[in-house]
Amino acid sequence: QVQLVESGGGLVQAGGSLRLSCVASGVASGRTFSSYGMGWFRQSPRKERESVAAISRSGSSTFYADSVKGRFTISRDNAKNTLYLQMNSLKPEDTAVYYCAAGPSIAGATIAATVRSWGQGTQVTVSS
Repeated sequence: QVQLVESGGGLVQAGGSLRLSCVASGVASGRTFSSYGMGWFRQSPRKERESVAAISRSGSSTFYADSVKGRFTISRDNAKNTLYLQMNSLKPEDTAVYYCAAGPSIAGATIAATVRSWGQGTQVTVSS
């Protein structure tokens, strides 16, 4: 299974920005980073883990949850085995642990049950 490591979380005031990164390693023989649809999920206390954004293998297609549409941008650099999430106009309700996820496709990277690998998570806290 591919290993995923997130970075870039932190504390920011409402209206601010953060950029999350996720580096992939240990890709199985015969596969590459571009073999995976990739996504970001988040989970806050007492809530289920929810899909925030996802991107296709080539990066040509993206998905966003309604709650982040127009504020977050997902992108990937297959040459660097890296996934990004640019978060702008952050709100206190965006506070959560954010997880990087690898799935079989863009759709598979939006459903927790079909995710093949998870990162360890990075905390994002937005103060009001």
